[in-house]
Amino acid sequence: MSAADIDTLVRLAEEDLQQDNVAAAEAKCLRALGIDREHEDSLTVLGMVLQAQERHDDAIRVFNSLTLKHAAAARHWQNLGTAYRGAKRYDAALAAFARALALGPPTALMLYNLGLVHAELLDLPSAHEVLSRARSLAPRDAWICTALAKCSYDLGDFEGAKSALEGWQQLEGLTPVALAEIAYLLTLMGEVSSAQPAIDSLTAQSPLGRAALTHANVLERLNRLTEARAALQRARFGTNLPGSDPDLLLAEAVLAQRESKHEQARDLLKEALKGHREFTLRHNLLFPLAVSLDALGDYEAAFAAMSEAHRSQVEYLAAALGKTPAAGSATLELTRRGVEAGEPLDWRDEVPPSTDQSPVFVVGFPRSGTTLLEIALDAHPALCSMDERPFLARAVDHMRSFGLDYPADLGKLTAQQLTLLRTHYWRSVDAQVSLGAGQRLVDKNPLNLLRLPMIRRLFPHAHTVLIVRHPCDVLMSCFIQHFRAPDLAMLCRDLPTLADSFRRSFDYWYSQEARLGAATFEIRYETLVADLEGQLRALVSFLELPWEPAMLSPAARARARGFISTPSYTQVIRPVSSQAVGRWRNYEPQLREVMPTLAPYLERWS
Repeated sequence: MSAADIDTLVRLAEEDLQQDNVAAAEAKCLRALGIDREHEDSLTVLGMVLQAQERHDDAIRVFNSLTLKHAAAARHWQNLGTAYRGAKRYDAALAAFARALALGPPTALMLYNLGLVHAELLDLPSAHEVLSRARSLAPRDAWICTALAKCSYDLGDFEGAKSALEGWQQLEGLTPVALAEIAYLLTLMGEVSSAQPAIDSLTAQSPLGRAALTHANVLERLNRLTEARAALQRARFGTNLPGSDPDLLLAEAVLAQRESKHEQARDLLKEALKGHREFTLRHNLLFPLAVSLDALGDYEAAFAAMSEAHRSQVEYLAAALGKTPAAGSATLELTRRGVEAGEPLDWRDEVPPSTDQSPVFVVGFPRSGTTLLEIALDAHPALCSMDERPFLARAVDHMRSFGLDYPADLGKLTAQQLTLLRTHYWRSVDAQVSLGAGQRLVDKNPLNLLRLPMIRRLFPHAHTVLIVRHPCDVLMSCFIQHFRAPDLAMLCRDLPTLADSFRRSFDYWYSQEARLGAATFEIRYETLVADLEGQLRALVSFLELPWEPAMLSPAARARARGFISTPSYTQVIRPVSSQAVGRWRNYEPQLREVMPTLAPYLERWS
């Protein structure tokens, strides 16, 4: 076999690797090396194949031999650093990358892998900076753009994440693994229409291994459970995904939970935790473990898992974002200043939007039933809801960009500024939903509970719906929930902090509601699930709308929508029931210390 033939084998092996066909790629590399055991490119691709199979120590040996024979070649040091990263030997990886940088200017690929080292060390700001440099060198590289999007997402910069994936179908190197990651990130951000071509492509390709695993996670998130189970079966056949992989075990456990197989889920999660030593990341497994332990009636163990999960998440947020409990909460900061009595009398607005031109705002503390209510309202032909969005929060930020203080300077907003704020709001809405003729928007965001002054200033004739639930059920539902938003995660880090947040939120709401004269319909979760038709009839009467029988089937509406952006996506596709009412009593001993904090609202709502 000639040197040209060996080069052809190596090129074909690279193509196999790009298609995630690692077994075929390895066979071609070994065939080439059987002819020339020192062939540089054959060894290089073999090292990449071993890396793709997560055989990191073997890859290190191959790349290390190349650095010894070709010490001045920066690419071999880059590859060695990548292999060290895979083996989680981060100091060695950084040293290898430093050697590569000393030998020449950085390549996009090296910066990509260096950025991943920083990300895995939870230095997300450094990771973002390095990955941004990588993207500037290779703006159409699918792996780089996806890594930058994920880093932006983990930093809470959803707009940056969307920007990194804009026009993703024109990216180069769209392997099944990259497609799956793009689909997953876009889905998490509620950009399902943008993700759909990637999801369809994965369905057509039926990939194996890690691509199949991520595809399964996407399908589960879309409540396509039969397809998710099939994708998970394919994931097990991937040569680069061992059966003990924590991500695989987690995905299997989540699907087991969706099938109410909580003993199986518990055992899978406990097995996954054995191979997941980094305490800062254990919360990803501990929260779902708590859910299964709770379902099995092992409440003491469930509460212990919840508590450890929150400690893990707090450590993660401190390491990755520098966010600590001492920093306080930007959300709760809104409760420090409200509108004073009489202030609204000075608000000027020549032509405020009418009720029909205003959204219906659904608010409440998280885990109070806002998603159930929103989906029921969405079934009414005169209403249209969107996934939970921070558009009012952006309006507050936009007002501050005028040099005005919120809410103290709401009365200083000029007609032009009000028009600008409303224009920005509706432009953001238009990017999410298309309102039909005569339809009103349902803007559901629980913690807009704390933005009533902005609601009343922008839409003084809007209807507002407040849903309340037994405070103890709310607290336990929040405490067991894995919230990804850093500020909300910090508010839920322990029961005393959570109870204080609950009380401050409602203290603020009721004081502001009285001063602002909001047209509000208050509904109790417990009454809603016990008398769905009666409560919804009263609500649509308040909204001045005719009755719509389709509102009585929120589960069917949720299944038809497919994607639900909130943590309730697994519950709202089930028939409405009172099953979740009173579950707090299983944790009554743990809740005793916060009862004095909750007392005013236990009394107010009987």
